[in-house]
Amino acid sequence: MKIEVSKENISINKLITQKKEIVFVHNDIIVPDSKPDILNTINVMGNICIFKKEVLEGRVKVDGNIDSYIMYLPDSKDDNLRGLNCNLDFSENIQIPNLTDDMQVNIKAEIKDMECKVLNGRKISIKAGIEFNIKVYSNDNIEIINEIKNVDDIQILRQDFNTDLLIGNGKTSVYAKDTLNIEANDELAEILKVDISLVNKDLKISYNKVLAKSDIDIKIMYLTEDNRIGTVVGRIPAVGFIDIQNIADDNICDINYEIKNNIIRPNPAEEHSIYVELELEVLAVAYEKRKIKLIEDLYSPTRNLEYTQRKIVSLSDRQENSRQITIKDNVKIAEIQENNILDVEVRPILANTKITNTNIVYIGEINLNFIFEQENTINSRVAKIPFEIDSENTALTDKIDVETECFVENKNFNVMANGEIGCEIEMGVLSKTSKNIEMNIIDNIEEIEAEKNEEDYDSLILYLVNPGDSLWKIAKKFNSTVEEISKINGIEDIDKINVGQKLYIPKFNYIKKDRINAKQQPINV
Repeated sequence: MKIEVSKENISINKLITQKKEIVFVHNDIIVPDSKPDILNTINVMGNICIFKKEVLEGRVKVDGNIDSYIMYLPDSKDDNLRGLNCNLDFSENIQIPNLTDDMQVNIKAEIKDMECKVLNGRKISIKAGIEFNIKVYSNDNIEIINEIKNVDDIQILRQDFNTDLLIGNGKTSVYAKDTLNIEANDELAEILKVDISLVNKDLKISYNKVLAKSDIDIKIMYLTEDNRIGTVVGRIPAVGFIDIQNIADDNICDINYEIKNNIIRPNPAEEHSIYVELELEVLAVAYEKRKIKLIEDLYSPTRNLEYTQRKIVSLSDRQENSRQITIKDNVKIAEIQENNILDVEVRPILANTKITNTNIVYIGEINLNFIFEQENTINSRVAKIPFEIDSENTALTDKIDVETECFVENKNFNVMANGEIGCEIEMGVLSKTSKNIEMNIIDNIEEIEAEKNEEDYDSLILYLVNPGDSLWKIAKKFNSTVEEISKINGIEDIDKINVGQKLYIPKFNYIKKDRINAKQQPINV
């Protein structure tokens, strides 16, 4: 006989796998005829764009480019510095076992290092290492049993689970444009380097929409026609709306940004300005925090019940924490003197994350690239400052996934009399934590006819508690009930029994004990 039940549908989101892979892209660049020969490179940097991401069976294809800027020492009596802009295109197939095209893939790409080698005066080789951090999520609709309706003599074990149920997801493209004005007396010759960073990320939820906001900080170093170096900075707001049905302002929303394209172009000389345009793809995934009361196990002392069991995994306890830290240290670069620093590239590199039940420790280093002037020549030197940031683990377990972003909020450098450079860097650390929880789902409950076994009916036995026992397990084993066992043994807290404790068990064994209670289905992970 089929047991009548009531069910509800829930949507779960689970982390399937994560992968980190470093790929190298390279190209040989020919110096345009309009530029002088290259003697030596001074600095190379780039900004990464991902303009296409395709999820396929067993792999993800990523297409993009690195917008690269090279500062070099020219073979020319008239110039002591020139710049070269080029694109490093890439198309990578990253193998991910068990990936299917309906899964959600989040990719964060970061340039780990770049190097440039002069092959001859008119040709250079440029190489970049890109680190892809990939996370794969699966969205599933699951039916769970709420109530069992037409069976009165049944013992039910329920368990509360706090989980983050999926509401929906969406994405949009955001275009941010602006014109940055340079000094009126500067005749711009060429752009030497461009630094792009996203800051002040925020969101607001209302009326089935997510408003994603961020600021794009732009810093451009340029060369003038009379061989002077100038710098212009700007902040461009980026705002986009994402439609997600049934989202409420108390829900959780995860936002990921990817730069798809950028255009940095000098305007006509008489305008003394630089045109900037960026295209961002913004992906939002919304969750609702819910407490689910699941039927985790069941049996009947008087009926022969069969059912199926399976395990599902869902994300839970998503949290976002941010903190600011100021790092102070001194570095020594002999060639750098007071007032000759032109620019300092600051890039935090997170090398390791240590997780305990109480703390999360972020370990890494800050890479500093000093660009400076020395005897009418431009040069660069690299320094590193290690850091270790200790943060509270509010999840109180080390079984969590941590996604971390480090960014520079402010920086200050002071060349001191002893030749050292005092570095003061204000850095922000944004961490997103979550954990997978495993839930036992019961379904297809049926009553199977069986012969009664009257021999042990209403008898009493003595049982010694074994390791791993609970009152529920003991009651189910002997077709008794937790209520009866606790009552006859005077147990006040049913969750507390001790190994070796003697318990009297009233047995209600109406049916043969060789029946099968549950059919285990393959675990769904």
